[in-house]
Amino acid sequence: MQPLYVKNIQKLLQGELVSGSVEWHVNHAIYYDRHDLIHPNTLMFANKNDSVNWRVIDNKGPSLVISDKPTSELKQALSNTTVIRVKSVLQAYWTFIEYYRGLFQIPVVALTGTCGKTTTKEMIKHILSIDWNVQASISSKNEPRQSLPYLTGINETTKAAVFELGLGNTGNIKHQCMIYKPTIGIITNIGVHHLDGCNNLEGYIKAKSEIVEGLSNKGTLIINADDENTKKISLHNFKGKILRFGLQGHADFKASDSQFIENGMKFQLHVSNQTYSVFVPGYGEHQVYNALAAIAAVIEMGIPINKAISGLKTFKQMERHLEFSTGLGGSTIIDDTWTNNPTSVEAALKVLDTIGKDKKVVLVLGDIKRLGNFEKKYHREIGTMVAQRNVHMLITIGKKAEEIAIQAKKEGTNAEVHIFENVKGILDILKPILDSDTILLIKGPMSSRAMIEFAKNLKNS
Repeated sequence: MQPLYVKNIQKLLQGELVSGSVEWHVNHAIYYDRHDLIHPNTLMFANKNDSVNWRVIDNKGPSLVISDKPTSELKQALSNTTVIRVKSVLQAYWTFIEYYRGLFQIPVVALTGTCGKTTTKEMIKHILSIDWNVQASISSKNEPRQSLPYLTGINETTKAAVFELGLGNTGNIKHQCMIYKPTIGIITNIGVHHLDGCNNLEGYIKAKSEIVEGLSNKGTLIINADDENTKKISLHNFKGKILRFGLQGHADFKASDSQFIENGMKFQLHVSNQTYSVFVPGYGEHQVYNALAAIAAVIEMGIPINKAISGLKTFKQMERHLEFSTGLGGSTIIDDTWTNNPTSVEAALKVLDTIGKDKKVVLVLGDIKRLGNFEKKYHREIGTMVAQRNVHMLITIGKKAEEIAIQAKKEGTNAEVHIFENVKGILDILKPILDSDTILLIKGPMSSRAMIEFAKNLKNS
């Protein structure tokens, strides 16, 4: 965080000094009860309804508390804490956000999408970090509550920022854009997820479209030209720049001749009537889309295209994202337990269509969560996708995933089908069939520690 003097914060927020000194500076910012107080020299916003442990705050000090609690409650006997009272802590919070974001005239990328946003974010960060100091959200930790620490992670040395936007409910993306004020917005794709928070697919698409409103008219929107749900977003009122990436129709960043080669994908990139050969680590057509979005973003930020392509070659594929390992009996284990939704399942099955040719294919599929009233519909659709493929064995884990197995059997799958409530007993079925001719895909929700551990055991056996 850029160090800020307390006296300047008091002036900015027009607050009343209740206790302590204003002749020092803060290096961190949190919202009390939403973030852990770890560091000294921390500014924290405390709501009037928060139950505050003043002793902990003082022991971690020096600390600065901004609050709209009654003055009588704020007058604590504190030796290491400065307290400033404001009329509204919510208004003070947004005033501070606006001020802090305004200190930095740097490119800020915000990404959303059903699949690929974490990988694309990491690709962008990787390419930019070759020469720049980059602030970025951590892994897939993209909840709105993380936005304040992420924003204040920007300081005078930061050349660019890349933030993944989390969507659990309508309004989440709008809220995060108000904090980050992105100059570049990316929609990787829109499939099906979080229908419990958005009611239905139309509501989910609308929630994703909040990123368009979150960009200024001078901003750049980067979208998937091939994605049917993205095409449903109205761009009529958007006055900024639009860049499209894709493999099929018209696109500003277009890929052709994509091929599976050792450890990744090779394709031809077409930009501004020029053609370039590109390699990206990681298998699948979806990985080509991720690479196109990342290349488009970094070029928009001024990175030469050859440098972007070169940087992409050294990108390290993320763990548990279609991660290939040698497992039990010399089998090939594909660990895709990072996230689970219908779009990512389809992408994984498409990878198997190529990688799994002439192999004994085993699928271990877990529950897909947050589909609301559409749980059975989308699990059954996956069952249909499985039935259309040459699969040796299908194992489902969980009550929801059971629908995958039922539908696959209903549609005449040739696979040997097993239904489990949990991972117990699955290894007994797998041990006799796993050999060097077998390729096993395990895919489940990141919330299932049991499936993640089971995948780990398969790889380490």
